Amino acid sequence: MATTPSLNAEAKKVLLRKIPHGVFICGVAEGDEVNGFTASWVTQGSFEPPLVVMAVRADSTSNGMIQRSGRFSLNVLSADQKDLAAVFFKPQKGVGGRFDAAPFQLGDLGLPILQDALGAVECELVGQVAHGDHTVFVGEVKSATLHRDGPALELGSTGWQYGG
Repeated sequence: MATTPSLNAEAKKVLLRKIPHGVFICGVAEGDEVNGFTASWVTQGSFEPPLVVMAVRADSTSNGMIQRSGRFSLNVLSADQKDLAAVFFKPQKGVGGRFDAAPFQLGDLGLPILQDALGAVECELVGQVAHGDHTVFVGEVKSATLHRDGPALELGSTGWQYGG
């Protein structure tokens, strides 16, 4: 009979934190309300159709907004925009206040596109898995806006930890 191995919690934490992540601002909109948050559990999932995969805390306001609206944007920050990411990283009460410090316009799908970001994609939700403390959303890229090119912000360069 096979035995169930015990999980070495410290080894798990160290190893999972070795997975490289970018730092993005996810934008959501529902009615007249917009919201945004820092997302780092993000990856491309398919070339054709173009898909992105993003994990979002299950108990967050934005998670519900994505589920109800079926849409989200991903704003790609430049390597020198840690301060902007920090605005969206801190917990807040209410919806939308973070955008006071971050000029944006609404994209083709009506989602927030940060004017100072490298650019953004807008996605329509095509799948999701709710398991554990995050929901994994799969979005099909429907629009892309490029303001400029350059190196993107990566979690490892910020000194922040999210994972493990």
